Amino acid sequence: MAHPVHRPRRLRRSAALRDMVRETRLSPTDFIYPLFVVEGRDVRRPISSMPGVFNFSLEHAVKEAKLAKSLGVPSVILFGIPDHKDARGTQAYATDGIVQRAIREIKSAEPDLQVIADVCLCEYTDHGHCGVLDGNHVANDATLPLLAQMAVTCAQAGADIIAPSDMMDGRIGAIRKALDEVKHQDTPIMAYSAKYASGFYGPFREAAQSTPQFGDRRGYQMDPGNVREAIRETALDVEEGADFIMVKPALSYLDVIRALRENFDLPLAAYNVSGEYAMLKAAGQNGWVDYERVMLEVLTSIKRAGADLVITYHALEAAKLL
Repeated sequence: MAHPVHRPRRLRRSAALRDMVRETRLSPTDFIYPLFVVEGRDVRRPISSMPGVFNFSLEHAVKEAKLAKSLGVPSVILFGIPDHKDARGTQAYATDGIVQRAIREIKSAEPDLQVIADVCLCEYTDHGHCGVLDGNHVANDATLPLLAQMAVTCAQAGADIIAPSDMMDGRIGAIRKALDEVKHQDTPIMAYSAKYASGFYGPFREAAQSTPQFGDRRGYQMDPGNVREAIRETALDVEEGADFIMVKPALSYLDVIRALRENFDLPLAAYNVSGEYAMLKAAGQNGWVDYERVMLEVLTSIKRAGADLVITYHALEAAKLL
């Protein structure tokens, strides 16, 4: 029997060889760490469906941001949960809103940390939808000025990047115009370009207290069966002035990440969402998987698919291991 000429196993023989030829590498600088900020003092409230994730009052959010920076994670993305919610989400764009204050506090404590402001109304509306309502319908065009106003107040508070997650048509253009008009033309936009109507968002809705009070978000978030639509949505965002593009969720949409990577040359982020995090945590806590090993494998798969940046609740744990 002839011996094989080609022996790929030669390069797997030792840890040093495997490391030498590894194609995809993870670094703490790849990660963006989400923080949920709430009103009050000395609040560090655990999220039951997301072990290790908390609602933080401002002083604890600052401590968590400083910890992220110390571990080499260069960016956080902020989600604000106000005490008062109303039909128009007015606390989303209040100059003294919870997320605007969090931006100022974190930037004051860690000026070199990149602070990203998630721009959407769902955490701020009493009905839990991502825009203002016309009856039971989310009114696209009436929502755009409010998103633009939120983007402006966040930029003026010191946000380094604005990240619209609402999936309203035309919101990137509206936000870009509004930022430019107040001389924030250098503030980049990270567009949630391909955000799917996913069942993986459940734990986030507990953390952000943003569950819709009626219906669902399928009328504005994307259908999970579509890939070509993701390319079209992203092309529109790029045309309107997006500086980054994003896929959300990540793990069940690796093919979408790859499709966007092959079609666009902008920096590409992927959101490793709450349900993906919660499943892995549960499996690890039950001893069904080696949690740390599988966590790094999942994050590597997202980057290998084409993501430059990964928004992940695993950020600090992964950074410690790396």
